[in-house]
Amino acid sequence: MFKKILIANRGEIAVRVMRACREMGIATVAVYSDVDRAALHVRKSDEAYHIGPAPASESYLRMDKILDVAKRSGAEAIHPGYGFLSENAKFAQACADAGVKFIGPTPHSMRMMGSKTSARQEMEKAGVPFVPGTSRGLTSPEEGEEVAERVGYPVMLKAAAGGGGKGMRLVHTRQDLRSALESAQSEAQRSFGDSEVYIEKAIVNPRHIEMQILADEHGNTVWLGERECSIQRRHQKVLEEAPSPIVDSDMRRRMGEVAVKAAQSAKYTNAGTIEFLVDQQKNFYFLEMNTRLQVEHPVTELTTGLDLVHLQIHIAAGEKLPFTQSDLAIRGHAIECRIYAEDPDNNYFPSPGKITVLLQPSGPGIRRDSGMYEGWNVPMDYDPLLAKLIGYGSDREQAIMRLERALYEYFVAGIKTNISLFQRILGDADFRAGKLDTGYLDRLLAKNNQAAAARAAEPQIEALETIAAIAAGMFAVLDPAAPVSKNGNTGGPASVPSNWKQKGRSEALR
Repeated sequence: MFKKILIANRGEIAVRVMRACREMGIATVAVYSDVDRAALHVRKSDEAYHIGPAPASESYLRMDKILDVAKRSGAEAIHPGYGFLSENAKFAQACADAGVKFIGPTPHSMRMMGSKTSARQEMEKAGVPFVPGTSRGLTSPEEGEEVAERVGYPVMLKAAAGGGGKGMRLVHTRQDLRSALESAQSEAQRSFGDSEVYIEKAIVNPRHIEMQILADEHGNTVWLGERECSIQRRHQKVLEEAPSPIVDSDMRRRMGEVAVKAAQSAKYTNAGTIEFLVDQQKNFYFLEMNTRLQVEHPVTELTTGLDLVHLQIHIAAGEKLPFTQSDLAIRGHAIECRIYAEDPDNNYFPSPGKITVLLQPSGPGIRRDSGMYEGWNVPMDYDPLLAKLIGYGSDREQAIMRLERALYEYFVAGIKTNISLFQRILGDADFRAGKLDTGYLDRLLAKNNQAAAARAAEPQIEALETIAAIAAGMFAVLDPAAPVSKNGNTGGPASVPSNWKQKGRSEALR
């Protein structure tokens, strides 16, 4: 077993890995940029080394600096977390060349599954179901038009090296295809340095469901159950849960077997995730593979009773998986909320700044994976993810109730967070009923915005009515032609005889 591990990351995931290392008696090494000198992962580590200025390109993405720290500190292995260099095959190879164990898949597997087009090619060979489309990048707009006509509109253009919605375009008509392709290729080049874009049939209102797998270096591969990841904003996951509300035991087994088949075809080792799109008829299609630990791994840990980071480290140390597929079972239900430093009232704009007050929830069934503390300055240079709040219960209803209570207890001052968003989601009838797809959150936000606009308009309408009544009264008082009452007063509606009185007088004069 390793004696010392370097964590090539920051924030909550670096803290999470350090906790696992401490439990296993392994010393930890942190790296940090200028703005992260006082970050929680630095304070929790056994050793910490400065690696450069705030921009990730000058610090957390500098392979040479990280490997130099590994050498100076005597770290035998590097855990990449997620993001940054976690899915960089060149970094995995550089670690191997330097004699440092990369806690993740081999460079070969990472290259094979890291590109969406090469992954589709491998899945096609393995007989894994995937969404109809191309398995290679488009060579011309004409090719795109031909494929789109064959699979049928709408279609989706996707960057081969993409992620996070970059280089992705939904196209509904032939007339829009050429401009959308140019735009997707340009964005892919800017974001990933690779303009390759492929095309596939767009599944209307799909669910995004993924399957966690583990594979040791001795040929053993298992699946650990699915996660429902359909609640997304701008193609970024916001809330995840396990198990999925629509997956039964038979569907889970079939998805798991396909996921294992996909991993084995790539000779994959360590922790990984096979992502699927699921249509309204519950047919599932291979989407891509994430060759790293996922942000949402805690919901799988809670529903399986396993520690995925412990297992990652054991696998990297050359050990066999301590269980087989038949030993695994899904128990209870877990839901994760990603707590971001962003302003829900300002189009979810990032909200850096100093955390002046922090009250964090606890109690039965609540887990927090956090990278923040009271008094810390949240930098604006990185992803705004602050923490993950996970609720666990014997069933979905109990998990929701516990999470609602925990969100009520959560308070962060000094910056804005999206805590209120999760309170709206958990209280929504469609969410409670499990009626989810990748367009769910957009519909919920649109509905909430309409309701907010209506509430904001109500006081204005009342104010206008009051102003109109005052104006009418003043006009009656100031108008010299206004009728005079018996006591000599002019003006208001009380001075004017009512219709029934006027009619009565008319009758008496007859």
